[in-house]
Amino acid sequence: MDKSKQIKMNTRPTVAIFILSGGLLLLLILALFGIAVGAADINLSTVWDALFHYNSSETQHQIIRSLRVPRVIADMAIGAAFAVAGAIMQGITRNPLADSGLLGLNAGSTFMVAICFAFMPWLSYNSLILFSFVGAAIGAFMVFGVSSLAGSAMSPTRLVLAGAAVSSLLTALSEGLAIYFKLSQDLAFWYAGGVAGVKWSQLAAIWPWLLGALIAAILLSKSITILSLGDDIAIGLGEKTTFVKIASMVVVLILAGLAVSVVGPVGFIGLIVPHLVRFLVGVDYRWIIPCSAVVGAFLTLAADIVARTINPPYETPISVIFALIGVPFFLYVARKERRNL
Repeated sequence: MDKSKQIKMNTRPTVAIFILSGGLLLLLILALFGIAVGAADINLSTVWDALFHYNSSETQHQIIRSLRVPRVIADMAIGAAFAVAGAIMQGITRNPLADSGLLGLNAGSTFMVAICFAFMPWLSYNSLILFSFVGAAIGAFMVFGVSSLAGSAMSPTRLVLAGAAVSSLLTALSEGLAIYFKLSQDLAFWYAGGVAGVKWSQLAAIWPWLLGALIAAILLSKSITILSLGDDIAIGLGEKTTFVKIASMVVVLILAGLAVSVVGPVGFIGLIVPHLVRFLVGVDYRWIIPCSAVVGAFLTLAADIVARTINPPYETPISVIFALIGVPFFLYVARKERRNL
């Protein structure tokens, strides 16, 4: 059977359109709920007034505008970034276990954040984002380098094992820097994974990068679909596989780097969401990528709401919420992959 016909048969565009339209509506409703709940619950009418009839003398309006709204937007942004990064990685590597956290990108970004705090504390947040990209690239380079030492084809299991080793090394180096330069308190936010302190200035810095990377991901989505069928098939269909892989990895580094610069090394979002979306909409990345952005934003916002309401007035790190879901899911996918070998 022709591969293009096979892709069409295994794609459910009606479901994808429903996810995009219905998901955006649910995301808006959840965002309003996320603004209302927290250490101090605020009714929805007050939220509405703060958004559209702001009164700077009202304390609740100030809380909503300066704390709650940036936090909700950050949840959606980093959820979309991690999810799309994971979808692209799974597509171009044909590795069902691919995720920016499992393959060392998050640990690399955190390592560079630690270096910036230790040696360049005067850097602006825009500069910190750039170093976070570099750190993600270092993590990815080390993981793929270590996994290719054996000389044979890089299996999904070998990539994950290399990712675990490199992540442990980079995390240990980050912690060493934190202890030596007394940065433990500054880096605690990144290690725990949370968006409680996100400011409007940070959102202003990441949005151009996020929007550009998401647009690039959508433009590459057709080529990623073909590449996911295998290099030989992609070359036979006229795809420039090297260019697509390099361009896709640049997009992944940008998405993972900016997400870590905001929320820290949160794992498993990029592993869970693409699998869920692929199950629902099929194998065409022209649908997988935008749907992953919506579902990733929704799940991350929901996880953050749970994180700040599960044990009030204290907040549970969002990384813990995803770990509770992600570890069993990872074991399930790993076991399924081993059965398919």
